[in-house]
Amino acid sequence: MTVPEGTAQTPPPDLPARTGRDWFFLGMRASISIPALILTAAFVGFAGLARETGLSLPETLAMTGLIWALPSIVVLTGALSSGMGLVPAALAVALASVRLMPMTMALMPMVKVPGKTKNWHLLIASHFVAVTAWVFAMRTLPDLPREARLPYFSGFGSGVTSFVFCMTGIAYMAVERLPDVVAGALVLLTPVYFLCSLWGAARLNVDKAAMVVGLILGPVVYLYLPGLDLLWTGLIGGTATFFGMKIVRKGLS
Repeated sequence: MTVPEGTAQTPPPDLPARTGRDWFFLGMRASISIPALILTAAFVGFAGLARETGLSLPETLAMTGLIWALPSIVVLTGALSSGMGLVPAALAVALASVRLMPMTMALMPMVKVPGKTKNWHLLIASHFVAVTAWVFAMRTLPDLPREARLPYFSGFGSGVTSFVFCMTGIAYMAVERLPDVVAGALVLLTPVYFLCSLWGAARLNVDKAAMVVGLILGPVVYLYLPGLDLLWTGLIGGTATFFGMKIVRKGLS
């Protein structure tokens, strides 16, 4: 059908723009995923470990909600069960959690809207930064409008945290004692998933090279520095990979 000359066409109505609340609930819906189920299974294993260690249900839930990162929670549980003092236990948890700082520093500028985002919004969102949420965010957020990234990530983090928190409490009450093999397998399920996710999310060859170097160095460093093996493996492996790739690129150029 042709439009007569001189007759203005009426533009189609614009679709309603999504609000921050809409993006938040879309993020919560995205949290219903296989990564969340794998992380939940690992926390079910932690619930059995916590009960066997003698932690109460409130203590177990407080560690789950406040510390959130599972390796740090396991480190603190081991410290409490061995009778370690408060200061050494806090230092051990801090060393186990220091790996999350570069993740947070890389993610927060991505979700921040200059001149609009408040610092306390970023502080709340930073609590959800762990490997599962970080891998999801780095893979998903670049495709979203900048204004949508923070509420979307906050919705995803809130959904995963709430579900894991509830399932940890249910597992603590329902499972009197998990066999050691089962509890260990469930806890180790998360690092296996982390490794596969990080490999799949790596966009640069240097990232994959650093992971390979870390896998080789990890067992060796553990033999000599069992308490700081993760920290030194990351430091040595990352530094060696960085300078090694620079030498390779110079040789190819």
